[in-house]
Amino acid sequence: MKRAPRVRARLAAALAVAAMLTSACASPDDGNSGKQRKTERGRYEFGSVGNQPAGGKPVRGGTLRFADYAEARSLSPAVTYATGASGGSALAAVYDVLMRYDTKAKKYRPWLAESLHSSADLKTWTLKLRDGVRFSDGTPLDAEAVVGSIDWYQRSKGADTALLAPNLTAARATDDSTVVFTLRKPWATFPAMLAQAPGMIVAPAAYASKTFRPIGAGPFTLGTYAPQEEMVLKANKKYWKGAPYLDALRFTWPQSDRAKLDALNDGTADVTYLRSPDVVDDAVHEGHPGELTLTGLGNMITINTRHGRPGADLRIRKAMALALDPELDTARAYEGKGLPGQEIFPPESRLHSAVKPVGIDLGKAKKLVAEAKKDGFDGTLTYMDGTDPVSRAKAVVTKAMLERVGFTVELDLVSSIADRVSKTYVEHDFDISRGAASISESDPYHRLQSVLNSKSYGNPGAYANPKMDALLVELQGARGHAETQRILDDVQRLFNEDVPVVNLGASAGFTAWGKNVHGIVPTDEYMALFGQAWIST
Repeated sequence: MKRAPRVRARLAAALAVAAMLTSACASPDDGNSGKQRKTERGRYEFGSVGNQPAGGKPVRGGTLRFADYAEARSLSPAVTYATGASGGSALAAVYDVLMRYDTKAKKYRPWLAESLHSSADLKTWTLKLRDGVRFSDGTPLDAEAVVGSIDWYQRSKGADTALLAPNLTAARATDDSTVVFTLRKPWATFPAMLAQAPGMIVAPAAYASKTFRPIGAGPFTLGTYAPQEEMVLKANKKYWKGAPYLDALRFTWPQSDRAKLDALNDGTADVTYLRSPDVVDDAVHEGHPGELTLTGLGNMITINTRHGRPGADLRIRKAMALALDPELDTARAYEGKGLPGQEIFPPESRLHSAVKPVGIDLGKAKKLVAEAKKDGFDGTLTYMDGTDPVSRAKAVVTKAMLERVGFTVELDLVSSIADRVSKTYVEHDFDISRGAASISESDPYHRLQSVLNSKSYGNPGAYANPKMDALLVELQGARGHAETQRILDDVQRLFNEDVPVVNLGASAGFTAWGKNVHGIVPTDEYMALFGQAWIST
């Protein structure tokens, strides 16, 4: 009887760490404050950017040095949330993925798998595996291994269990190379699950004992790992696509995005991943080749809507939305650079809605706060954020914008991400807090379901509306862009009415590399695949 809360807390914590790490405010910039170049909307072209010289014939040898955004403290896909901002590229190097998101074609394509096909009702998906693929320990990656790995992932409460468990009725191996997935409801973007952590298939020996061992079928295997210093992965010479060109990958984790870009510029790093808007802007302006990725709800205010909290009153939520100006927020924290806006999907997005957001109206916000005060609200809100320079700047401007319409804001600045996770997702000890949903262009259902569904582990504010739940079910089974857009328009309308969170903008993540680096393959959740990467001389 007591297990469910612990399970919920474990899944919530996994999702929360990703939300904290992928928030645009999570990586402070500690330099370059003198520059005032302003980013213009529409300036960015998302996808492959920069000038990549032709490399000629691939060269074998060398170590690729990756100044990564965050450390993968574990190479278990059930422990580390698999995104480019939370160590996911290191996991993908060890395990590969069954499916890969083709960022140019905007489609999911087989990678480790040979094919994936759905039934007409989108409730049955049949996966075919390539012949002859083996894990690095020499055992076959067959259908039984896939079923066993996904079952282990769910038993271990990997973060995407929150989506899989309510939807996946069965995964069966019908022969050595075929897995049939049976779903409870139509799921148009189910391939996304196989391009992320559940699709990182671990060998049976990896979880056969109490101590997990990172054994996969990817192009690299674990060499050495010194926590908070470096992780070195060495080439798997028996990789199914052929021996990697590189001898090794070396991951380090500089504390600030500015330090990462400096390392790329001075040649001490070959690849880096950036999210701080001002640093991304500089890196794009400098012409670095790489993959620029757009995500919606990349900078938002989470609202605790539980009984007894100010956010339980719709008037207070609407007053916050009408008072918090994304342009001012971005100007204060990032010198005006970034992608400020109230829309779930910004104008740069292929999913941008014609439905207008709530807008900024200080007069109306003041009236709503005054009405709530007449009914007993004391006007006080507690705002939680981090202690780094960018978070402090955001806290100051948030406090000022809310207090100008009648709120009194008390700041709760917490240095530890773990403590922020606990207070937000486990203890629910907050009124409002800074975070991100980072909704991808490839699969909007995934993160919208997480942050807006009434029963989701990733919904720390406890927002609940049966109409929104129903819209998310529709979105899950949406066929084609037109149907998806119609549903997302309805989601935006209800989002405006309910104000489940306050959105302050989208974010741009940039995987940038040196001009002598070739063959990196971008995939889902801003991760990268390195099995065919090489360094020219």
